[in-house]
Amino acid sequence: MQTMAIWWMGTGLVLLLLLRGYREKLFRHFPVFYSYLAYVAAHDVLRISVYRWAPSHYFQVYWVTQFLSLAIGSGIIFEIYRVALRDFPGTARMSRYGLSVVFGAVFARTILARSGDFFPWLASSCLMLERNLRVVQALAMLTLVALFLWYAIPFGRNLKGILIGYSVFIAVSITQFVLWVNHWNPIQSFWSSAESISYLVVLGIWTVMLWNFQPAPALQQATRLESDYELILAATRDQLRRTLARLGWAARA
Repeated sequence: MQTMAIWWMGTGLVLLLLLRGYREKLFRHFPVFYSYLAYVAAHDVLRISVYRWAPSHYFQVYWVTQFLSLAIGSGIIFEIYRVALRDFPGTARMSRYGLSVVFGAVFARTILARSGDFFPWLASSCLMLERNLRVVQALAMLTLVALFLWYAIPFGRNLKGILIGYSVFIAVSITQFVLWVNHWNPIQSFWSSAESISYLVVLGIWTVMLWNFQPAPALQQATRLESDYELILAATRDQLRRTLARLGWAARA
């Protein structure tokens, strides 16, 4: 009964978020985030329907929807960086390439390691994929926060809400994996309720912070972020030219 009540509350908050996002035209600013919310609402309905009326297929449906959830959810990190760095095209481009390489490597490693029957492989692979993705996502967001604190760049209320809520979600997920390895049996019954409550907390944060569209505040003064990026890029290119020159000299020798 408690599980169903939490599920209905969560679904209601997701639908409310989607409604407010539509009315406030937040969809156009955060299309990946709201697509993720729409997917979460759809897969929750699908899972509960299959569990109730076709329980023999629940295992397959759960892990397929979980894999898609991980893939779509990873796009939120790209969107956070895109919106946060919109005034810094060079830094944004470098971040996008870096994130693409790291996330691509994580997914490729999982997909290329396939062995055995599809659904058992998918179940075990999703667990490892989620663990690796959460660590990468946590590091990516810590890096962005450190960057903005260092250069005193404002986030804006809406983006800050997405960042805080998703950070809580990732922190809970990482905590679960840590406890799973070390102390899972004593806290298994407690953790199910704690995880559900944390999910409602995340949705509550998003509901409050995304209730209205609020444009990010304009920069009060020029920041060194983009100029520092150009310096790093120039130094990297110079070092690359020197390395290639040495290799050419070594080849001729």
